[in-house]
Amino acid sequence: MGTWVRWRKKLIVGVATIAFAASVAGGQQAEEGKRKTKSKVNPVYPDLARRMNISGKVKIEVVIAPDGRVKTARAVGGHPVLVQPCLEAVKDWRFEAAPEETTQLIEFTFSQ
Repeated sequence: MGTWVRWRKKLIVGVATIAFAASVAGGQQAEEGKRKTKSKVNPVYPDLARRMNISGKVKIEVVIAPDGRVKTARAVGGHPVLVQPCLEAVKDWRFEAAPEETTQLIEFTFSQ
């Protein structure tokens, strides 16, 4: 009976993980919108995420100032262990200048 319970828990966690990944998925590598990037910093894959075999996509919404600097960034999807490195990395991105502030979505993919 103990083996069945453990197997069932693993199955439920696996199905939940797949469902969550499917709900987050929706594009390719690092999706960029209207403004081109001038420089990028890649997020660090956390050791904890590697040890726990956590992979998937993280979506970050950034507000870009007219001078091309990231004004604000917030997570809109992804595993909590993977979100923080993406937020830290995207703050150092630089975009081409534009006449006004813009908002765009950036998507990162983590895989082992």
